Amino acid sequence: MAYHAAGKKKVANRSEKIKGEKMHPHVMDYSILFLVLFLVGFGLVILYSTSSYKAGLLYSDTAYWLKKQAVFAVLGILCMLGMTRIDYHFWKKKKWFTPAIYFGTIAVLLFTFVFGALSHGSRRWLSIGPIRFQPSEVAKMTLTLFLAAYISKHAREMRNWKGLIKPFLMSLVIVAIVGIENLSTCIILLAITFIMLFVASPLYKPFVGFILAGLAGAGALILTQGYRVTRFKVWLDPASSPKGEQTMQGLYAIGSGGLFGKGLGQSMQKLGFLPEANNDMIFSVICEELGLFGAICVIALFFALLWRFMKVIAGAPDLYGSMIVVGVMAHIGIQVFINIAVATNTIPNTGIPLPFISYGGSSLVFLLIEMGLVLSVSRYSKRKS
Repeated sequence: MAYHAAGKKKVANRSEKIKGEKMHPHVMDYSILFLVLFLVGFGLVILYSTSSYKAGLLYSDTAYWLKKQAVFAVLGILCMLGMTRIDYHFWKKKKWFTPAIYFGTIAVLLFTFVFGALSHGSRRWLSIGPIRFQPSEVAKMTLTLFLAAYISKHAREMRNWKGLIKPFLMSLVIVAIVGIENLSTCIILLAITFIMLFVASPLYKPFVGFILAGLAGAGALILTQGYRVTRFKVWLDPASSPKGEQTMQGLYAIGSGGLFGKGLGQSMQKLGFLPEANNDMIFSVICEELGLFGAICVIALFFALLWRFMKVIAGAPDLYGSMIVVGVMAHIGIQVFINIAVATNTIPNTGIPLPFISYGGSSLVFLLIEMGLVLSVSRYSKRKS
């Protein structure tokens, strides 16, 4: 991140609030709002295309998954718009809030690990009546808010390597609990922690140790579960393994799309050949139906969104606001990279949805809540371009 490398000292030295200057909210960044709403709308269209065949077979309703996702989309958008009206400083001013969400998230994660619903061999889901969600999605937002509050309160300590150890170890508690059952989300949480601390500190050498510690931890988590080792073997040679079917079918979909694709709704791989076509492998169907051109457009939309985040970070009036946006930016950027890298077999297969597009109610709702936090910060941004 070139911007962060150049401006780390400026960000670290930024005071929590400019003395003598009262901050007044103005119009939020509508370009971010437009990009988010467009991605959500595009996601609903692609979701219907990818899921209609399977939904018709299983539920006799081609719009079954579309209807469910649309409900979560409306709920998430309402939450996002509500968050934009709340001054983001509210979450830090309430001194009980940060420790409450930190320890509360740890408690919920541990409860899920023991009593959560079993799915695909892992306990990742928690059911409360008709509501079913993944607490690991909450952990992403919790980590962002926790680190933003800690860094803004201890900004001077970020200049010393000893000051970096405490927030890293505290974050590692959440990362490790999630990593027991969900390595892919564990990697995202670790990336959020690393990037936020890296941006907040003018130091470089301590992060070499953090990288080594992260790699060692990830290696230990991989070796403790045999199926994770198998995924690496499949990644190296998917064609010779029965478990490489998803990867191979995804690559067939990408390759058959050509430059402009077969046309919306014309995918062949979604007709029972490509597993998880409406979830983790939805990018492959995008490539098949919309071609290389469509795939580049989707990637360009995410780049545009991240670029607008950079603008908000640069204009944020305080360190707390900038760190919130850095955390959300890290979350979305890493998740997009992992999803597309898995679809193209650049990295071993792991279950990570494409933000705003893949099917997943809890993921979409919490993503939109995070967008509300970013838009709240943008209302106080000093830059309007």
